[in-house]
Amino acid sequence: MEWLFQMGEIFKTKGAQIMTIGKTTPVVLSKINVYILVDPDTTTETPYPNYFSAADIKAIKSWVKKGGVLAMLANDAPNCEFTHLNQLMKEFGMTFNHVTLHPVTGTNFEMGACKNLPDHPLFKGLSKIYIKEVADINLSGTARSVLSENGKVLLAENKYGKGYVFAIGDPWIYNEYIDHDRLPESFENRKAAENLTDILLGNVKKK
Repeated sequence: MEWLFQMGEIFKTKGAQIMTIGKTTPVVLSKINVYILVDPDTTTETPYPNYFSAADIKAIKSWVKKGGVLAMLANDAPNCEFTHLNQLMKEFGMTFNHVTLHPVTGTNFEMGACKNLPDHPLFKGLSKIYIKEVADINLSGTARSVLSENGKVLLAENKYGKGYVFAIGDPWIYNEYIDHDRLPESFENRKAAENLTDILLGNVKKK
């Protein structure tokens, strides 16, 4: 997606190749190592959304279990289709809540600031990131929180089989917020995007 162009460029600087895939069949998935899914559409946004089918879920689950790396950058309510998305994510011990946390009024960017960052590779070298209007995540099984706030899980991960799953209820590293075209210099979303790229590529199993 064009609004994640800069994230793609970060992947390229680390030696990755970018491609867009269509139907998530086992054959298609076998050609990729990292699968980034962004903001599933609602019927308000798209007349005929491509929902996750039972076959899609089975294929993605099997692919992750064998070593695939999945990053889900969802969105908040009402800007994301949760019903079918959660049918997929529950396989990895995560489900998104149909809520909007971290609302930001106008350019009052500090309303979206996260400063109490835990000791996790995602936040290495960081003191503040920006997350605006995010859905929190319920966890089960081996899924664990990467970042929680006031008892709400904002970012999560799971080592599933030989693979890895990362999830957040907001496409928080898209172009608008990855640099400082809008955000003040104190926010470090680009560095967070670089760290996330390292985490995703670092979980790719050598073939």
